Amino acid sequence: MTADATITAADVRTAALSLPDTTEKLAWGQPTFRVAGKIFASLGDDETAMGVKCPKEDRAELIAAEPEKFFIREGHDDHYAWMRVRLAALEGPDELAAILADSWRQVAPRRLAAAHPELEPDVPGPDVPGEGDG
Repeated sequence: MTADATITAADVRTAALSLPDTTEKLAWGQPTFRVAGKIFASLGDDETAMGVKCPKEDRAELIAAEPEKFFIREGHDDHYAWMRVRLAALEGPDELAAILADSWRQVAPRRLAAAHPELEPDVPGPDVPGEGDG
């Protein structure tokens, strides 16, 4: 958890809108963030959590591993590839950006996603000499 500064709704908005071709639109009285007309993130009513796309097969594992961070709203999210993230539990702007980019990639048109390889997750692997050396 963050000891210094909690991620805010303004941070979510800034990070989401920094992703390519993202727009903000009010839906159900809440800000939603879309790419190609498809929602990839939303802010909750009280702005302490955000909703993001997450494959159903992955979210149970994430929720079990970090229940203080990830959850679903029973009776609503359980039927969708969607989960909630408590903003106060995020470790900082990098984790926020990674979660939003992952959600964005799930709905972005393939051509748009392919045009932005910088949004692909960093997959840690074995140390390869020369990689990352400047």
